Amino acid sequence: MTRRNLTIDAGVAGLVFGATLALLAARGFGSPYPGARGLDVTGVVLAAFASLPLAVRRIRALTAYLVIAVATLVLLWLGYSLDGPFGVAVATYGVSVAYSGDRRRARRAVAMLAIVGFLVAVAVGYAAAGLSGRAMVTLLLVWPAFFVGLWIAGDRTRLRQERIAALAERARRADREAQRERRLAAARERTRIARELHDSAGHAINVILVQAGAARLLHDRDPERSRAAIGAIEQVARNMIGEIDRLVGALREDDGTDGSSVPADPSALDELLGQYEAAGLQITADVSGTRGVLPPSVAWAAYRILQEALTNAVRHGTGTADVAIEFGPEAVEIAVANPVRRGGDADRLGAEGAVGRAGHGIVGMRERALLLGGTLDVAGDRRSFRLAARLPHARPAEGFRSAAPVRLAAELRPVGELRPFGELRDDAGRREVAS
Repeated sequence: MTRRNLTIDAGVAGLVFGATLALLAARGFGSPYPGARGLDVTGVVLAAFASLPLAVRRIRALTAYLVIAVATLVLLWLGYSLDGPFGVAVATYGVSVAYSGDRRRARRAVAMLAIVGFLVAVAVGYAAAGLSGRAMVTLLLVWPAFFVGLWIAGDRTRLRQERIAALAERARRADREAQRERRLAAARERTRIARELHDSAGHAINVILVQAGAARLLHDRDPERSRAAIGAIEQVARNMIGEIDRLVGALREDDGTDGSSVPADPSALDELLGQYEAAGLQITADVSGTRGVLPPSVAWAAYRILQEALTNAVRHGTGTADVAIEFGPEAVEIAVANPVRRGGDADRLGAEGAVGRAGHGIVGMRERALLLGGTLDVAGDRRSFRLAARLPHARPAEGFRSAAPVRLAAELRPVGELRPFGELRDDAGRREVAS
């Protein structure tokens, strides 16, 4: 029971009270009945009992109805002209809303019996007052039909309220389930990244062990090579510290899920594009920049993000995709844009507020980018889907800093500058031959 409902019910009770007083003062509709009792203090008190309990009809529907019905019958028996029992009508509607769907048949039967009893009491009262036969027939036909209509209207209202409540509960349950699924997807992705960090750290430690052993053995015989081994140890350790700074603070416990590794070499992105092109996806690509040595976490994240974006293009697109990859001095930027198949599952690709709820793939890609201090943006509509990721790999001089906002895929590379990926591979082959 909300404050708004209480306010509405209090207003309805006041309106019914005013209408009842006006009807009693006018001695009924039309011409006053001969001998009808005018409005006095007793009439005002009874009119209050016949209307004001409506203020609590949502809390105590049957109690309010019984009080109003008894007060209305007393008004009629005392000779007041109450041609329209407004209070009883509204109370009957409230009883129907509260009890028409009650699973306890006894309570529903009591509510219906109370309404029937009021009609019978009215008929007996009018008959005792000497109402004509024609008027009695009208009373016995019109009033029951009116109250039956009120009961049906209340029952329809109850059903509508139950449907609305069920839909609201279903929406809340779906939202909780979606949140839980997003949390699980993020946890699985973090676990996968943790396993990749474990592999990277293990590789670095093995290199350090080998170089340290070589430095120890060559310390006396070949100091120059010993110093080179020590320098390699320093470089590997520095790189590993950078990896740990990026990832370990944001990771959770390992639950043993999917720890499969992916290639860490930047050239693996070319192979990935070739795999999808061989599978039938028409890719128009622009790969630019100098491909230096990337930290394993950045190379892995770039591979995973491009893989997920191309998978979405195959699953939900029309068979084409525009890809732009830029190897910058401070970050790797990936942009993928593809048209969306009409009537497909575009809503699953998800940019929040653009094409629906984000799917698990989007959650995982964004998680990877954020853990590296980068960004991932997705946008789209019923016609196209765009993804843009920025993965920084340059180490800041003073602590960790967030990457600048990433450019959307539509802005990263004009479509006219993109070329089919097959041509890029041919150009790369010709460069290798020339070199």
